[in-house]
Amino acid sequence: MQPQKVAESVALTDIAIRQAKAGPKAIKLADGGGMFLLVTPTGGKLWRLKYRADGLEKLLAIGAYPEISLGEARRRREEARELIALGKDPAREKQRAKVRARLNAADTFKAITDEYCAKRRRDGEKGWAPATAVRSEYLLSLVCGSIGKLPIAEIEPADVLMAIRRIEGKGKLESARRSLQLAGAVFRYAVATARLRSDPTRDLRGALTAPTVTHYGAITEAKKVGELLRAIDGYEGSGITKLALQIAPHVFVRPGELRHAEWSEIDLDGALWTIPAGKMKMRKAHVVPLSSQAVELFRQMHAVTGPQGYVFPSIRTRARPMSENTVNAGLRRLGYGTDEMTAHGFRAMASTLLNESGKWNPDAIERALAHGDTDKVRAAYHRGAHWNERVKMAQWWSEYLDTLRTGAEVVPLRRREQST
Repeated sequence: MQPQKVAESVALTDIAIRQAKAGPKAIKLADGGGMFLLVTPTGGKLWRLKYRADGLEKLLAIGAYPEISLGEARRRREEARELIALGKDPAREKQRAKVRARLNAADTFKAITDEYCAKRRRDGEKGWAPATAVRSEYLLSLVCGSIGKLPIAEIEPADVLMAIRRIEGKGKLESARRSLQLAGAVFRYAVATARLRSDPTRDLRGALTAPTVTHYGAITEAKKVGELLRAIDGYEGSGITKLALQIAPHVFVRPGELRHAEWSEIDLDGALWTIPAGKMKMRKAHVVPLSSQAVELFRQMHAVTGPQGYVFPSIRTRARPMSENTVNAGLRRLGYGTDEMTAHGFRAMASTLLNESGKWNPDAIERALAHGDTDKVRAAYHRGAHWNERVKMAQWWSEYLDTLRTGAEVVPLRRREQST
């Protein structure tokens, strides 16, 4: 059915539009510049723009009245005419805008965050260790609580700051700082994948309260180390926790590496524990020589949780390792505050006393602690050059701990003799 044609010489008014009545045929009420109001037989009033593009006559749907007022329709007409003047097709540009809007709606901060975290988990040598992944995903979830549903392309610096301020407002200054860093990484990933023009967190540096730097509580005095070891031997809680507390000072690995240990990584006959790169902070495999004391403690653990799965499983399920708070909670139960001793403190204990002994090359101690070396050639050399020394050092260290545990007289430590 062809619409009835009406003269286009007079511009429309709101009164004329409201009074327009539907007829048996569609009616066009012209407003000039190619735009008209189409009044359908059912009473609908639709804005349309007639134009030419690519040598063809085309029709652009602008919207329906009264949702689109006369003034708004005229504004959109002028925008379309500007596009036509630039050689663009307004209908095609409108379709592109719809596609972009759909993509933006799907590319929320939460969706990009999930994608980014999945990528970091499978990034090979650069991938997150399990403990790092869990912590990072938790911190990002705090940000997602505020801006997770927003299209990432629409997020402003003020939106991010509001989300981080909520974390900061709870006194979690370090969590706020780290959450902002991780959010920035997500935004930069969105930039790299062509879904965002720039990272809105780049302008937020210095906006947060700097957290006070706190060091891990650690006992590094020989006499007090002996007292701690005797306290651990008297621990009356979970047997698995007690053995974890007893093993920790002998191997002095990071707490996350200890609790994620699996029996497949430990060779008791060969007295070796090989921690795969994926579990290491520096993303490089680390081999720990086990003293005879450490092997015996692991054998006791093997009788409880071996021969497969986690060495220190959760009390709820063997499918997961024990909680990251288990060893620290055990120390608290023994009466040691966070400023006195922590799970991480066993590393500082070993580092301090091994260095003070003067018996071992500092590079061997650094290798035992799995500290990274930025010089790859030097790092490779040290791995080989200090292995035998590390094996001897591991046994000496355990024997020294036994001496401290029994309360025997501690002989003053000597400086390591310089090798010729």
